[in-house]
Amino acid sequence: MLISNAYAQAATTGAESSLMSFLPIIMMFVVLYFLMIRPQMKRQKEQKTMMEALAKNDEVVTVGGILGKVTKVVDGYVTVEIAADTEVVIQKSAVTMLLPKGTIKTVY
Repeated sequence: MLISNAYAQAATTGAESSLMSFLPIIMMFVVLYFLMIRPQMKRQKEQKTMMEALAKNDEVVTVGGILGKVTKVVDGYVTVEIAADTEVVIQKSAVTMLLPKGTIKTVY
């Protein structure tokens, strides 16, 4: 009288129930990949191709917000002219954006 009767549940296969328990986790990783990982990889690829394509007379913006014209490109470094007779040497990775030609209009 103190113990209630135990009734058998419907039999389910072990493979089906384990797949259903992992389905939300799998779906979460798929959504994470398409919303976060894939766009970040695309941005990194575009940044890398932009850094490899840097050439003399390109106009760039650095991480610090400095605008200038590339005067020399060597391995991992770029020399940028930021004013008349003022050049700074920066790492290629510090270049954030490549500007269209003629964007920087300075009087030398």
